[in-house]
Amino acid sequence: MATLFFDFDGTVADSEAGIVAALKYMVQDRGLRPLDNSAYVQFIGPALVQKLPEVWPELDDIEVKRAIDAFHHYYQEEGLYQAKLYPGFLDTMTALKEQGHHLYIASAKPEMMLHRLVKHFALDRYFNAAYGASDDEQTRVTKTDVLAYALKETNEDPAKSVMVGDRANDMIGGLDNHVQLLGVTYGFGSAKELEDAGAKVLVDKPEAIPSGLAKLAK
Repeated sequence: MATLFFDFDGTVADSEAGIVAALKYMVQDRGLRPLDNSAYVQFIGPALVQKLPEVWPELDDIEVKRAIDAFHHYYQEEGLYQAKLYPGFLDTMTALKEQGHHLYIASAKPEMMLHRLVKHFALDRYFNAAYGASDDEQTRVTKTDVLAYALKETNEDPAKSVMVGDRANDMIGGLDNHVQLLGVTYGFGSAKELEDAGAKVLVDKPEAIPSGLAKLAK
């Protein structure tokens, strides 16, 4: 039996359509330099407060906050529920729950937004709880912060825990909190990105998560 912390975007659900639409709205609203369509995927996973200044270095802290506000204006009204659960994911969660694993979500999404998605998809039937970034996206931002918060709130043992995610920040957050890592390549990050960030075991579909966990347990 293990404790499993799942990232949301790119691990539980394909949220690309809504996030990219919100990013394009933000770019237009704030008069930012437009990006190629393929470049928007880099924002899925990492916290916006960290990623925006990397892509648009000219933004100061105030402009970053205004850009995030513009993103949320669109995303919360129109983009949030464009996410789609990955095929086979819920069946896999049912099997893991029946095996006695403790299931949680640990996402860099603001926690209030994450809870809306949990309710929308009725994920509380599978997950014990969902933990996200602080709603101000200032005091608890990175996956390291979120996972530390989740471990503290759940009182779960890091030595018996696994971070399951599709991006480097998921793996880094897991390493920083001394949990095992399981990378998924069906989301937005490549195998190379995950391996470079420390993942030793990768799976290419939700149905393969149990076999990936078995490899970690050896």
